[in-house]
Amino acid sequence: MRIETSAGPAEIDIARPAKKPPAFLLLLTHGSGGGVDAKDLLAVRDSALESGGAVVLVTQPYRVAGRRAPGKADVQDAAWLEIITAVRRKFRGVPLIQGGRSNGARVACRTAVAAQAKGVVALSFPLHPPGKPEKSRREELLDVGDIPVVVVNGARDPFGIPDPADATEVKVIPGQAHSYRAGFDDIAATVTPWLLRWSA
Repeated sequence: MRIETSAGPAEIDIARPAKKPPAFLLLLTHGSGGGVDAKDLLAVRDSALESGGAVVLVTQPYRVAGRRAPGKADVQDAAWLEIITAVRRKFRGVPLIQGGRSNGARVACRTAVAAQAKGVVALSFPLHPPGKPEKSRREELLDVGDIPVVVVNGARDPFGIPDPADATEVKVIPGQAHSYRAGFDDIAATVTPWLLRWSA
């Protein structure tokens, strides 16, 4: 399904829990050059569905257009908020949680307050460009205010690992880099109890 935004069309894939109305709505998106088929995103999707939530995987406009780089943050964030507005019309009255991996995690953090999200799932949050710790993006994690954020990063991520004080929870997956090759059960185990609070 396509959603028109000020940055061009986005694509969404909706999955709903099998037996009852969703307890929450989770929007997830990809990293800069990736897609919504990343295994860590799918692990979180499956966890959310089992926890009673509806999940929308979002392919952002720049990827639909075939570009790998997201472009200006303000343009990307504006489009994301337009996507949220459109999707919320389909899921009225349920809490919104948003998240993504890498660049998608940054978008989810930057827009969390404006979107009135109840929580953020940040996979492989890129704390800084590789080899440039002085160019920290820590403020994006802190800009969420009181909104709880769960961060999952690989122990060998060259983009850095957020400090435990920078989020509600920071889980480090041993042996993994920025793109996970394993540890998907650990990701699900970290996210599941956090999501279940919205299913009570």
